[in-house]
Amino acid sequence: MLSKAVSSLALLALAACGGLKEPYVVGAAGPWKQGYGLQNLQGVQLAAEDINKAGGINGHPFQVVTRDDEGDGTVAAKVAQEFVRNRKILAVIGHVNSSGMLSAARVYDGELAAVATSATSPDLTGISSWVFRIISSDSLNGIALATFANKFATRNTAATAAVIYENNTYGRGLADSFRRSFHGELVSLDPINADLPSAEPYIAYLKTKKPKVVFIAGRVASGLKLLQEAKRQGFSPVFVGGDGWQGIVSDTVASEGTYIGMSFTPEDPSPAARAFVAAFEKKFGTAPDAHAALAYDATRLIAQALTEKGALNNGVGDTPNTHDMLTGSQPDGRAFTDGMDHTCGNYTSNADGRGTVQLGHSDKQGGGNGSWNSTHPSRGCSQPNLVATGGAGLLYCFAAN
Repeated sequence: MLSKAVSSLALLALAACGGLKEPYVVGAAGPWKQGYGLQNLQGVQLAAEDINKAGGINGHPFQVVTRDDEGDGTVAAKVAQEFVRNRKILAVIGHVNSSGMLSAARVYDGELAAVATSATSPDLTGISSWVFRIISSDSLNGIALATFANKFATRNTAATAAVIYENNTYGRGLADSFRRSFHGELVSLDPINADLPSAEPYIAYLKTKKPKVVFIAGRVASGLKLLQEAKRQGFSPVFVGGDGWQGIVSDTVASEGTYIGMSFTPEDPSPAARAFVAAFEKKFGTAPDAHAALAYDATRLIAQALTEKGALNNGVGDTPNTHDMLTGSQPDGRAFTDGMDHTCGNYTSNADGRGTVQLGHSDKQGGGNGSWNSTHPSRGCSQPNLVATGGAGLLYCFAAN
């Protein structure tokens, strides 16, 4: 015991003398015991490993604190509170699913930036300026899947579809988006429990409706039960599922002929995807799915953000003075309503004589009205005139502390 203790003290002393930097710590939360949650966790772990192999964050080790939120909103909120209380945590990877992210978002608001991996609920849009996601919303996903389903119409007959959705945030959001965008006849719209004790009555009912397409907004567990029961009853419409069905191929017989809308496939031939798949398979002995890819990208995104070093913008008295900011807004932050061009063609025009862009002063100096976002117009829209007005002719983005 003494020799181990001495060795440990020596190691600590060497580390201190070596000038090792404090780690940059982020949190990560998801339902790790679920198949899709495990893929998320492994994607985070691989990204963290790659980041540290490349030197960390400006020389600081990159460290991830993981918590299992069980995919439950109440648990997710408690995890979020723990992350917020931990002053070492700089940002959060996750949460993974929509219900967890919706609950956690209110905790992170004004406290921690969080990047959700596969939370697709439309309800997340605009919930907080501190919460982001790396996957598209089901508002868009449902449209894409409905557009695909519409193709099963014939020249003389509209496509028919039945919709089954898990009665949770994910299922309801995706089903609603699909329903609104499907142009054919919707013959049924039925909720199910995620655990789905028996698929038999649902398939028996759908057989009487004879839809061309059955769209299912749910996850793998309920999806496999429905597909397996459909095989047993000899029911063979075109089955379409969202990204929650990514693991459905585990049953190759039941999933044969099924269409799945995904944000990533391990068969992607691009060099970046091939390198990611190879590294993932080497580390974990299995192929990654979209959950792993999204979590990997979310982790890399946060790491990239942590490398950025913000700097104060030069103001009055500095050389050069670059306090002019392109905002295009009135002092109250709203757009102009006088019919004139105050945004240089919505920031697409560099031609003079056709409009201007409204400028603000980052240091609130000059202009007479003390407004930081609406002080005076530019001389024109060309780069020389934007610079000549006073400033660097740049469009600035801001984060409030």
